[in-house]
Amino acid sequence: METLGFLMEGFAVALTPYNLMFALFGAFVGTLIGCLPGLGPANGVAILIPLAFTLGLPPETAMILLTAVYAGAMYGGRISSILLNIPGDEPAMMTCLDGYPMAQKGRAADALAVSAIASFAGGLIGTIGLIMLAPVLAKFALTFGPAEYFALFLLAFATLGGITGKNPVKTVVAATLGIMISTVGIDISTGTQRYTFGVLELYEGIDFILAIVGLFAISELLFFVESRMGRGRDKMNVGKLTLTMKELVMTIPTQLRGGVLGFISGVLPGAGASLGSFISYTLEKQVVGRKGKFGEGDIRGVVAPEAGNNGASSGALVPMLTLGVPGSGTTAVLLAMLISLNITPGPLMFTQNADIVWGVIAALLIGNVLLLVLNIPLVGFFVKLLSVPPMYLLPIVTMVAFVGIYSISHSTFDLYFMVAFGVAGYFLRKLEIPLVPIILGLLLGPEMEKNLGHALVLSDGDWSVLWASPLAMGLWIVAGLGLILPYLIGPLLRRRMNAAMKENPVSD
Repeated sequence: METLGFLMEGFAVALTPYNLMFALFGAFVGTLIGCLPGLGPANGVAILIPLAFTLGLPPETAMILLTAVYAGAMYGGRISSILLNIPGDEPAMMTCLDGYPMAQKGRAADALAVSAIASFAGGLIGTIGLIMLAPVLAKFALTFGPAEYFALFLLAFATLGGITGKNPVKTVVAATLGIMISTVGIDISTGTQRYTFGVLELYEGIDFILAIVGLFAISELLFFVESRMGRGRDKMNVGKLTLTMKELVMTIPTQLRGGVLGFISGVLPGAGASLGSFISYTLEKQVVGRKGKFGEGDIRGVVAPEAGNNGASSGALVPMLTLGVPGSGTTAVLLAMLISLNITPGPLMFTQNADIVWGVIAALLIGNVLLLVLNIPLVGFFVKLLSVPPMYLLPIVTMVAFVGIYSISHSTFDLYFMVAFGVAGYFLRKLEIPLVPIILGLLLGPEMEKNLGHALVLSDGDWSVLWASPLAMGLWIVAGLGLILPYLIGPLLRRRMNAAMKENPVSD
């Protein structure tokens, strides 16, 4: 009953006309970003962060806007997967397997409609799971001391391989680089300057908003300039909607299974939406058996991955809100936004900033309804956007990034720094070094250092305090497993995914 009361308070926040307007705007823009191949939710949220500062939005409105963009981008990724056989982002890859064959058979409208409904079901199931699990986990996290938090942050870094990459060495290099950047500035414990080189602007450290917008948004713009500058894609025909009620009812069990599996994978740090969509598709294929025609345009092959990846997007918010540990790359960007708003994610957030937490959760429920309403009647508009040449879209994104960053501090130094991060991000991506570990190191590095210092002070320098409690020891063990298992199981999952796509290759 207590949770229900908080949720009602959240609806009171989310349903104000002002917040509702930004939720609708975020859902719309998020879908636009999601349907453009290659951008994805993390880049979409990073691009919109400067806009939130430019408009001077209050914390709850800013988070509602960005969360709606996140949810909208997860919806939008399916559009290019179905029409072009090009996934809008990695989790939408499995949607290509049956979505594109449906489009080739003249059922593109049916695939787009049923995938929107599946996305709604997965998002709804994931948000309900978030409502039920988050308060419980937050209360449990109140028992954490400095040693437990240090082990928890170690767990976050250990599971990075599941979030970001195939190469563990490059992942470690990226995380180390992020932690190194986080040490720039004046040490709050000793007052010592670290890596400031006499530059006054570096005394307060490097603003992670600059790093995020530079690494994600600006580097993406550079990739667009390099590879996709030119004409848009040919106009695509969606066709008429012929989806029957019988087909829709047949997919309900698929939606439920996919949403639950996706939510579970989203809660696990390092698993994320890609695993959620893959597991949902694989399980559905096994449940249906020979009765299905997976890979040939089976409607359940579209429903399962969409329900799975949208359930996972809500699940990834659980560790971010309750523990301050992001469950995915996009939640790492959302975590940065919270910190920049002087809000500390974690268990105390549910009491100190309850209006923001429950406002965001309520906005997720509302946003799912808005996205369903937007995605079915306006799908023709989103499809036309795929035909717009990038040369017309790039100046808008660039303007939002530069104006937004300048509005935060009114410093040209910050603009130069953002561009420098963008160029660095471009070359890092060329070298296939993932960017999310850099952001995670930049965000969690200071807290990890602070908790390590507190633990050692309380124990008079005894390092064994870091694993003395059963809870801390358990987190160390899970961290060890999180470090090893992705590189044992990951290749097996990738082999199975590649085998599943041999008969239906995804376009470049």
